[in-house]
This record gives sequence, C-alpha cells and structure tokens, in this order.
Amino acid sequence: MSDKPLPPFKPFEPFEVLSTERVYDSPWCALDRDAIRLPDGAMGEYHIFRIPDAVVVVPVTTDGHIAMIWQHRHPHGKTHWEVPAGRMNPGEAPEQAAQRELIEETGHTAGELVPLTGFYPVNGISDHFAHAFLALECQATGKLQLDDTERILMHKRPIAEVRAALHNGEFKDGFSALALFQAFVELDRRS
Repeated sequence: MSDKPLPPFKPFEPFEVLSTERVYDSPWCALDRDAIRLPDGAMGEYHIFRIPDAVVVVPVTTDGHIAMIWQHRHPHGKTHWEVPAGRMNPGEAPEQAAQRELIEETGHTAGELVPLTGFYPVNGISDHFAHAFLALECQATGKLQLDDTERILMHKRPIAEVRAALHNGEFKDGFSALALFQAFVELDRRS
C-alpha cells in the first residue's frame, strides 16, 4: 500500500434526466422511474426508491451504558439488537427527529446531542439519507411511545460489551452498526 495521497478526483456529471414517472406511491415510500441519457447518448432507465430521510441515535446514559433496543423486524421476521432510529417527519429538523425517536424508543432524553457523519444506507437505489447522532448524558424520563407496528424492548448494555459485539459482527442492522462505528470514533476522540 502506498503512502502517497490520492490525486484529487473530479465528480462525474449527473445523468441527464429526460422524464420521471411515479410508479408507486404510499405514505411510507415511493418508486420513481427516470428516463436518462447515458454518456454515449443512448437512452436508459433508472429506478429510484424514495424514502423520507431518517435519524439514528446512539444513546449513552449517565451511568455509562448504551440504551439498546431489542426489535422485531417484519420484512425478514427476525428480532435483533439495534439503536433507536426512524424516519423524519415533514418539516422536522434532524435534531428534533433524533430527540423524538430517542424518547419514543428508549424513554430517554439526551443532555447533549452530537451530530455524526451520517450516511446513505442504500445509495445505489435511493437518495435516502440517515442523519446519525451520539446522544450523551441520556436519562430516563418516561416510558416507550411505540407505533402499532413496533415491537421493542429497551435494555441498557455496557459500552465495552456493545463495542465488542460490534467488532464481532453481532449487529446485523446496518443503521445500528454504522452509527455505532461513528459513535465510537467520536467517543474515542473525546477520551
């Protein structure tokens, strides 16, 4: 591996969009079909899955644990450990959505909310963006406020245990795994 830095790369020009057709629409998601012009001048098609932006929160409690959720996911029928996450409401700022999801899914509020890098979880098929946050000094302030389709239990796990589980590949939820990696980088930077 070379120690030489990479040369600067120029971004590609976007495809020319000739038309967009909404193929499917619901309150949860939509599917668009774009007719595009390819670099060689030929016509092409691109399908884009539209999902509102989301937030994902890594909550660190005042006693040094991470408030994790044990959540059932209908699409694959499995239950596993995650950190709180959810879609943003129209007009809602990412910080507001993060505090809301934290309260709804863990019953905690954050003393400090630290923005992390965030990420595009499925950028090959969607422009959906996940705003990631590290929530520090979290304290229990109420009970969980779940939607009808949410099946969640909250449990506080020691930070070292969560870090080991992450490095061992135990978190299968991409939102949680990537947010935890970003949060541990920030926590290490602060220590």
